[in-house]
Amino acid sequence: MAQEKPASIVPLLSRALHRIRSTPPRIIASPPTQPRRAAVALIIRVVPSHSAPAPSSPSTPLSLSEFFEQEWVNDPDARPEILFLHRHNASADEVSLAQPRSRSTQDSHVAFPGGRTEPDDEGGLYTAMRQTWDEIGIDLAERQYTCIGQLDDREITTSLGKRLLMILSPFVFLQVTPDAPLPDPIDSTSLHWTPLTSLVLPATPSCWSTVTVDAASRLAPKHNSALRLLIRLLIGTMEFPAILLDTSSCTPPLANTKSQSTLEKGVPVRPPQSLKLWGLSLGMTLDLMSYMIFSTPNSRFTTPENVDSTPFLGSMQLPYQAEFETMRVDVVAPSLASVFPRFSYPDVNFWIWVFGKRYRAVVRGWEASVRSGGTNDRRINWSGSALSNFYAAIRKALVVVIVARALGILFGVSFALWWLFSR
Repeated sequence: MAQEKPASIVPLLSRALHRIRSTPPRIIASPPTQPRRAAVALIIRVVPSHSAPAPSSPSTPLSLSEFFEQEWVNDPDARPEILFLHRHNASADEVSLAQPRSRSTQDSHVAFPGGRTEPDDEGGLYTAMRQTWDEIGIDLAERQYTCIGQLDDREITTSLGKRLLMILSPFVFLQVTPDAPLPDPIDSTSLHWTPLTSLVLPATPSCWSTVTVDAASRLAPKHNSALRLLIRLLIGTMEFPAILLDTSSCTPPLANTKSQSTLEKGVPVRPPQSLKLWGLSLGMTLDLMSYMIFSTPNSRFTTPENVDSTPFLGSMQLPYQAEFETMRVDVVAPSLASVFPRFSYPDVNFWIWVFGKRYRAVVRGWEASVRSGGTNDRRINWSGSALSNFYAAIRKALVVVIVARALGILFGVSFALWWLFSR
């Protein structure tokens, strides 16, 4: 019996992109004390079926609806993909834009093309297009691409949410032709086109993993090694949820011509590491996927039993959709609520839960907003509210834990001295 092909994700992608185009993004104004901004580009393409005749490029630009009405786009074997990149030697600015440094050197952390806004930039869209051209050689102003719209702005913070670094604006682009000029990434960057089905379809479930980050790096000065060691012993490390991308399903990574010539000369090339999607990049990906949810009455949502849950709370699990019974988004939506870390010490997580009542209320409101379409509360900064309340809970929890540890150490030392001198 022939194996049944997985359902096409194209209808969900069409819905998501139409919703993004018609939904005004939530813009966060930069405060006077921190005017820095940045922008990234989420680039999506549909790869034509290899078994069908090669489609021809349209002579005139197509609208979004006309693009998704084309026969080759709706072919069951057509494959929608999203572009991630891996920076082999990320600079400090690029690290702060993507996510904090992890302790492991065995993982390759993927991100989106983009960077900081320069004074001469005309806006966030210009920044995203300029940075994409500079970094990976894709000209998003060419006829092969169209800007769909902008996702909600995001706040990038440090020091457990107390200090704002910059405001990040994500822009979504679609390749509207079956082919496009090849990218030309810089030396330290490789590109990975990843099928969206690997993130959405239950037939190819996302493989969840974690990324470990030193908590002391968020709390102690960089050059104070003793204080960092003490904090590390007291509160442990932070573990961020991550999706482990299946490199076997990715389009082979593209490198620049210099890397290709090195390979041709027989110089050994480092084997590919595991690709992990986490932090802000994961959050923006989930923001994109959240637009695939139908804003319909709750009766139209069904949650099947025996569903493999994500690492997050069951109440945050997104529902199946009756119109696409074979599909699900195996993550919460939209985003930042699913990328918050856990600590390696259980008591720290317990106290975060104790102080996290307001954070959980924000998450429930956020989830209800997404399921209902979010048309009546565009002024609410859900991600910022969730972020501030979660890190407020962390700060309170760490105070309790550190004080408890200090009292425990003091009691232990006092008891040891009493025992020694009472003999």
